[in-house]
Amino acid sequence: MDFVDLVDFDGLVREVRASAARLGADVGALTDRQAGELSLLPGWSRGHVLTHLARSADAYRWTLALARTGGAPGPRADAAELDRRLREGAGRGADALATDLRDSLDGLLRDAAELPVERRAVLVPALAGWRHPAWYLLWRAWRELEVHHVDLNSGRTPADWPEDFVRRALTETTAALAARGLPLARVEAVDLGQDWPVGGSGPVLRGPVLRGPVLRGPGHALLAWFAGRGPAAGLLRLDEIPVAEPAALPALPAWPLPPEPGWG
Repeated sequence: MDFVDLVDFDGLVREVRASAARLGADVGALTDRQAGELSLLPGWSRGHVLTHLARSADAYRWTLALARTGGAPGPRADAAELDRRLREGAGRGADALATDLRDSLDGLLRDAAELPVERRAVLVPALAGWRHPAWYLLWRAWRELEVHHVDLNSGRTPADWPEDFVRRALTETTAALAARGLPLARVEAVDLGQDWPVGGSGPVLRGPVLRGPVLRGPGHALLAWFAGRGPAAGLLRLDEIPVAEPAALPALPAWPLPPEPGWG
């Protein structure tokens, strides 16, 4: 990935703080009734989304403590425990949800700021089993905040995502999809002036250029489709011809994906 060796840790902290502030402003305006209404995630209320974000921040704090000391700071909540906490917390009132989320995110930002520079590259385990440097937790937190803010169904859309977030997420996503052999030749973000080769298996090879399926559109729309938060209509082209049939679109793996190349 282009950004792995040039990590701006303090910049990531600032982005998480700014994203948390934007989310907090929307959450603070919710009523109890609105907190119980459906989000954009099937079967989840807004309370589910906010509780999930709070518990994710707690999980990141646990992992930062592991990176800081080299030892587990107590038992780690597994998927079943996290699901139980989600179900128990989702039905709370708006004030309780907002306070819980704010406290968890404030704690995450405080713990990140206190992580010694020499411990930022320590490899830590994700719950899914793969490993990454401790600094990468800040990217994961930023990604969760931006995507789930859209899921909250409070008026924010993928078009509101920060440009730097979209660039970073597309860079990581296209690298991961290329490693998994997704049949796309290229992804082009027309508004960002940037494209990413994926590889693909297009129907025609003309000279040195692979002419095959190309995803082209605004960066936020591309990322929304990869993330399962937007339609693919109008994005896919085959030899410069728009493709409208859903069957022409490649099946996507669950997003987000572990980064490629990873860290072992």
